[in-house]
Amino acid sequence: MHELTYADIEAAATRIDGRTRPVALAPTEPGAFGTPGSAQAWLALEYLQHTGSFKARGARNFLAAHREAGTLPGAGVTIASGGNAGLACAWAARQQGVRATVFLPTTAPPVKVAKLRSYGAEVRLVGTEYAEALAACAEHSAASGALASHAYDHPLIAAGAGTLLGEIRERLAGLDTVIVSVGGGGLFAGVATAAREHGVRVVAVEPEGSRALHAAIEAGRPVDVPVASVAADSLGARITSRTALAAAQHDGVQSVLVPDSAIVAARQALWDDRRIAVEHAAATALAALTHGVYRADAGERVAVVLCGANTDPGDLGAGSDVG
Repeated sequence: MHELTYADIEAAATRIDGRTRPVALAPTEPGAFGTPGSAQAWLALEYLQHTGSFKARGARNFLAAHREAGTLPGAGVTIASGGNAGLACAWAARQQGVRATVFLPTTAPPVKVAKLRSYGAEVRLVGTEYAEALAACAEHSAASGALASHAYDHPLIAAGAGTLLGEIRERLAGLDTVIVSVGGGGLFAGVATAAREHGVRVVAVEPEGSRALHAAIEAGRPVDVPVASVAADSLGARITSRTALAAAQHDGVQSVLVPDSAIVAARQALWDDRRIAVEHAAATALAALTHGVYRADAGERVAVVLCGANTDPGDLGAGSDVG
């Protein structure tokens, strides 16, 4: 596997320029969401991206790079996904005028399945976990000749995701720390690679019940982990990528875990305080602050990546102040 470099992220930024939406940042008040004293957090609203998540960056970069290289087959592209990577792949495939076949576990949220079909993708539901959908996707690729993409474990995918960090720095001078939720590790690997270039700290946040990166750091190698979390539809990878593990082993990276209760509370707080409806995976990053597993220093400037909003907001509002 090609080692991810900052040059890869710069190339990705050129490929996706004008094709993806630049991230917007929303400041919060000092002391909001658990930030102490003069520290301040900004919310990086990446859920406003095409297809509702950061995944559009990697998908666009992946297919554009294959188009440039002449390696985009007539059989199109195929991917296994918890939902968001499939959405992004289908969107990018439609841009490139090729077919997309997306494999999802049967537990995928119906809102994601419906959106996939609206992009013209063929959807195949297999098994109850991402790993089962991934195996079926590999079989389909071998039989059909379709180009196999990956939800997170590919340098072009991670490089595309890493373009987010540069856009945050453009909008937030003096950025000290970026907080990202972690599933398989594509977003984290890309952001951490870019952050290392600029001396920005990275906090990698996972649910206690879905801790592929955390377990890999402890073991010194990627290992299989059980998956049981409210955020498992997006953060449900059973094993992290070697690229993500390599990024986590550099200085300036901190890996933390949050319980499901904190994820649910952070998601509700975003709705109650900001009328922001995100998926549990996005709230996982914020839960690092609200649950206190990451405590910002005085004067620290922190960006919290709200990575996706492909969710059913019907369970929000119970704590709302409606008048």
